[in-house]
Order: sequence, then C-alpha cells, then structure tokens
Amino acid sequence: MKGFSEGARRLSGQPAFKVLARARQMEREGRDILHFEIGEPDFDTPRHIKDACIRALNDGETDYVNSSGILGLREAIRDEIEQTRGFRPDLNQILVGPGANPIIYYVMACTVGPRKNVVVGSPGFMSYFANLDYTGFEGRFVVLKEENEFRMDPEDVCGAMDGETGLIIMNSPSNPCGSVMTKAEIERMAEIAEEKDVYLLTDEIYSKMTYDETHYTPSIRDECRERTILLDGFSKAYAMTGWRLGYAVGPAPLIEKMGLLLQTIISCTTNFIQYGGIAAIKGDQQCVADMMAEFRKRRDAIVSGLNSIANISCVNPQGAFYAFPNITKTGMTSQEFADYALDEMGIAILPGTGFGPGGEGYVRFSYASSVEDINEAIRRMRETL
Repeated sequence: MKGFSEGARRLSGQPAFKVLARARQMEREGRDILHFEIGEPDFDTPRHIKDACIRALNDGETDYVNSSGILGLREAIRDEIEQTRGFRPDLNQILVGPGANPIIYYVMACTVGPRKNVVVGSPGFMSYFANLDYTGFEGRFVVLKEENEFRMDPEDVCGAMDGETGLIIMNSPSNPCGSVMTKAEIERMAEIAEEKDVYLLTDEIYSKMTYDETHYTPSIRDECRERTILLDGFSKAYAMTGWRLGYAVGPAPLIEKMGLLLQTIISCTTNFIQYGGIAAIKGDQQCVADMMAEFRKRRDAIVSGLNSIANISCVNPQGAFYAFPNITKTGMTSQEFADYALDEMGIAILPGTGFGPGGEGYVRFSYASSVEDINEAIRRMRETL
C-alpha cells in the first residue's frame, strides 16, 4: 500500500465530530440522545442575514472575488473593529476566510518557523492542537487552572516561552471553559508579546458572547500593525456555523502572505456568503442580545444543575456557551466519564482531554440545547450517578 506524507500521518481531526457521528448512529438504532457535544448555537440564522445572501445570489454574485474578501465586507469589518476594539485598521490588514477555523492554520503556517514552538492554553480549542499535530510544531502548553476560573495566566505564559517561541495563542472568551480574561491580564499578554517580539494570535470568536464581564482585546496595543493577529467571525454570535465565514486583522505583510496561502488552497471565500456577513455586522444587533439572554438562562440551569450532583462541581462560565465541570471525584477519567454518559445515560458530551492534556478530570457540555434538555440531562445524571 502506498504511504502518506508526514503531515498526513499526524492528522488528528476534531473529537467533537467523532462523538457526534457516534451519537447519530445510536439515534438511528433507536436511542434517545441528548446532544451537548457540538459547539453550535441551536438558533436559526437571523432572517435579515439570510435575505442579504439570497439577494446577492439573485443579483448574480456567484463569481470569483478578491482573495482577501469583497470590498464591502472588509469595509464593514473595519468599521466593526473601530467600534468594538477602538482602532481603525487599514483594508490591507483584513483577510476574510472560509470560517475562522482555517485561519488558525494560515497564522501558524505563516508565522512559526522551523524548529519553533507555539505557546497555547490547555484546556483550549481543539483545532489549536490539531493544527500543531499537522504542522509538527511543538506545543508549549500553559495549564489553565480551575482556581483561576480557567483564565490564562500571563506569567505562566512567560514561563512556557523560550528563544524558539514563534507564536502565542490566547482565547477570551474561551472554548471549552467559557472563561473571560481580565483587562489587566490581557494588557499583560500584549506586553509579553512586545517584550519577547513574537506574534500573538487573539482568538475572539466569542467576543460578543459575554454575560457579566466586559470583553477586552490585546490588539489595541499595536492596532494589529506589528505582531497581533485578531481572529473573529460570524459562526457563533450570529448562528452562522454552516456559512463558514470568518476574518483576521493583522500586520499588512503577514495578512498578504496569509491571503496568498488562502488563494493557493481555495482561491477565495464564497462571494454571496460575504453579503450575509455585511448584513450581520451592519444590521440590527438585537438578534445577538436575544440569543445571549437565552444562553444566560441555559447557563444558570446547567451550572446549578451540575453543582447539585454529588462528586461534580462546575465553575460559572462568563462567556461563550460551554460548561466545563470537574468530574475527578467520580473516580472516572474524562474519557471514561464521557463514554459512560453516552452509553448509559444517552448524553453526548466531550472528554476534557479532547482540549489538550490540561483537560483531564473535566468534561465539556455545550449548552446549545433547550432548558428542557438540560434539565433532563441533569435528571439522568443525578439518578444514574
């Protein structure tokens, strides 16, 4: 049999989709499964966004476009960054991509040189680790501590760095923990990147999804002109996961290289989809407020429910829509608990180890499910455990 490249042999994919496939198969076999595995809002994309996309289709916006993104969307993103982050980037600092996820790869591929490492929090978004596996770059993992509400500690970041560090990745609000870093912590992260002269990727895909805390960004320090790359998108806050639309703001020379990589792989981001992005940014934001009001009810229900179960405890997340309970007192590993939840209770969740080595002892619930499903899951867990 013919072999594969080194990179292909290292491909690991995303555990969430593997759990989803198994849960769907169990449903086909007649099992009643409650889904908490996929990080996808269970809301429909707002009508005005869909209408904008349909109009673009009907107007013939179906051809190739600028690999960096259509002008209208990049202008809208520039206005959005000025309004929400406090600085106005140049158009050549903005790259529109097919979702925020692939941009993580573009950043790694264009910033981290041979034999260099990436500092990243653990538990952290699984795509960070999958990209490290594929690229072969070394991951320097900073353990996010429960006693610190899973916020990344800048001094721990300093301790993980060395002369071979090429990139720091931070994520606030975070997946899988829902943690939101403080202004002082975020300012310190920007200082560290400047002091060490390394790139800083700030993943802000959940920037509009906070509850009681304010979202801050390190990008204000250099206005994404020197070393900071701001990553955001439309999937979460606007319930547009299937649309695959995201963007990066960064230093113009780096954005140019990332754009060439995007051009090499996919040519350009789908034309008519980008008109939906314009409508999302420039349209009425009440849809986001309404969704977050519902997520707040769900957060309160799942956190209080989990904390009512013996041998389980859960920190109250301040952003996103994930709960990350501690299950060590059950005597099971993260994988054992996730398997037990699915096989014995019909609850699909993810083991904490899917989010890096710092996730052992925890599991992730994506509470993109109704309060009724949350209450039923808590009932099953309380009775079975």
